Amino acid sequence: MPKPVHHVFVCSQSRPEGHPRGSCGATGAGSVYEKFAEMLAARQLLGQIALTQTGCLGPCHVGPNVLVYPEGILYSSVLAEDVASIIDQHLIDGSPVTPKMAPAEIW
Repeated sequence: MPKPVHHVFVCSQSRPEGHPRGSCGATGAGSVYEKFAEMLAARQLLGQIALTQTGCLGPCHVGPNVLVYPEGILYSSVLAEDVASIIDQHLIDGSPVTPKMAPAEIW
């Protein structure tokens, strides 16, 4: 596999219901990851963009969280419906999706 241009990490941390920190897994991270995998494969981008499920990225209270490198941009409260804009606008066109970026006080 060639070196990817971008690496997308989707937090899929799961904690028991009622845990004080919550978790991305409990707020839909699975569907976010599946949507990324589906769309990247359909667009034949998996060689250029690496996709990885990961553990906790930190700000659990605003999950699901998606981290994009090499830029180091964290997206928060990501829904499956947001994936297309992250792929099109950020990963392909190079412009971060500002409304989905994590607030500066947490990232």
